[in-house]
Amino acid sequence: MKKIIFLISVCTLSTATAQVLIGDNQINEDQSTILYFSNTSSNTNGIILPAIENVTNALAESTINNNGTFLFDKSDKKVKMYEKNLWVTLSGSGNTSQIINNNSEELGNGVIIGAQTTNAKGVLVLESDSKAMVLPKIANPHTTVKSPYPGMICYDTVSKTLAVFDGNHWSYWK
Repeated sequence: MKKIIFLISVCTLSTATAQVLIGDNQINEDQSTILYFSNTSSNTNGIILPAIENVTNALAESTINNNGTFLFDKSDKKVKMYEKNLWVTLSGSGNTSQIINNNSEELGNGVIIGAQTTNAKGVLVLESDSKAMVLPKIANPHTTVKSPYPGMICYDTVSKTLAVFDGNHWSYWK
């Protein structure tokens, strides 16, 4: 009997799709998400992007084929995205006074969701040919989030835009 239960468990797990849920008990969206965040109307939690001291030097080699990389550049205090071998600025010059420096040694290669290995470099890498990440959804983050942290990113459900916080102001992208 134990062998049958084990065999059924292995078969079930091998056909399951890789999904990660944060801040909720059940995914309320379709199954096309690889990383899903709580979709409650009271949500005020976004993703905090890594704050990098000098983007040009620190990530020169690791950004090869890393289009879609997001970070907060502490050198010019801007939220940026890497696309087509260039850093695209997503915010104005913000404020770094709230940023808590991580002085501990970084261990490992980061976390990969959706695959066993990856060529991409990052603290969190999502690998999928058929699933996307759904950003945390927040209605009017500029008024709802009381103490946003520099480098916070979310989806504004009211303006239907990508919202990023640079430490001073929210910037919105369609």
